[in-house]
Amino acid sequence: MKALVLSGGAGTRLRPITHTSAKQLVPVANKAVLFYGLEAIAAAGVTEVGVIVGDTADEIRAAVGDGSRFGLAVTYIPQDRPLGLAHAVMVARDYLGDDDFVMYLGDNFIVGGITDLVDEFRRTRPAAQILLTRVPDPRAFGVAELDADGQVVGLEEKPDRPKSDLALVGVYLFTPAIHAAVHTIRPSRRGELEITHAIQRLIDDGADVRSTIIKGYWKDTGNVVDMLEVNRTVLEGLEPRIDGEVDEASETVGRVVVEAGARIVNSRVVGPVVIGAGTEVRDSYVGPFTSVAENCRITDSELEFSIVLRDSSIDGVGRIENSLIGRHVEVTPAPGVPSAHRLVLGDHSKVQIHT
Repeated sequence: MKALVLSGGAGTRLRPITHTSAKQLVPVANKAVLFYGLEAIAAAGVTEVGVIVGDTADEIRAAVGDGSRFGLAVTYIPQDRPLGLAHAVMVARDYLGDDDFVMYLGDNFIVGGITDLVDEFRRTRPAAQILLTRVPDPRAFGVAELDADGQVVGLEEKPDRPKSDLALVGVYLFTPAIHAAVHTIRPSRRGELEITHAIQRLIDDGADVRSTIIKGYWKDTGNVVDMLEVNRTVLEGLEPRIDGEVDEASETVGRVVVEAGARIVNSRVVGPVVIGAGTEVRDSYVGPFTSVAENCRITDSELEFSIVLRDSSIDGVGRIENSLIGRHVEVTPAPGVPSAHRLVLGDHSKVQIHT
């Protein structure tokens, strides 16, 4: 069995971060989202991985290498344009051969991994097995319709009127039967070859398509809100560890990780928080659910429920929260500007102005 990991795509919902960085490499708890997926694949006993890459291929290659750090053998498969998940299967045809495979979207995050799912597929070996979860608004996802027995009877891609609240999670398992199916479909109204259409073709042809409804945590980390939420979830399981320096004037509370080479000076850090190697926090407060990557500087500021990427500095800006701050960013106070109020007031008005 092989794995196909999708790491192309423009990441438009995470701009401006993804103008200069692959969305799959944005870190959660100081580790790239993509790495969690690769670790889950390795834990499931799948070692041959094809990684679909696009415009950010060089960055993905530099980060993942040959895969040996994850216990994997990685092959890179170029995709000229992100023309849909079914198109990714088509371009990987030669690599996949006649092997069964798990397809994993590189910007998805699943707590608990995929080992049980892969084991079940290996035992029963349906033509396709999909992973589902209930969502409050399924219109942004592929949506599955099940019959009274729980059998998959229909799939739709981002429907205006969903027939259920069951969204497809970004993990799919296939036998080679999917290859014939992807060649029978046409581009959707989005101009993409949808994997939901290919799976629907398998259903229409009477193939065995099964589903598993997950009860654990899943997120598509395609936007800032979801990225911060995944960061919070991962940090919930943090084991406290102080490998760096915390001076006597500082205090760490709860689950705090201070990596080797990091310094906490005259500051208070309330976990769960991870402070990356080489980072200095001075005269500041860093609050819960915050990840600060390596070689950053946090000075005379407050930071909470945020992600700060490497080589950035925050100096004297008061409080920052619910934020995603990119690499090599400098955040400083704006110069003082005289303020004035321009008013157009009716008769008998009463106005209070804060000065």
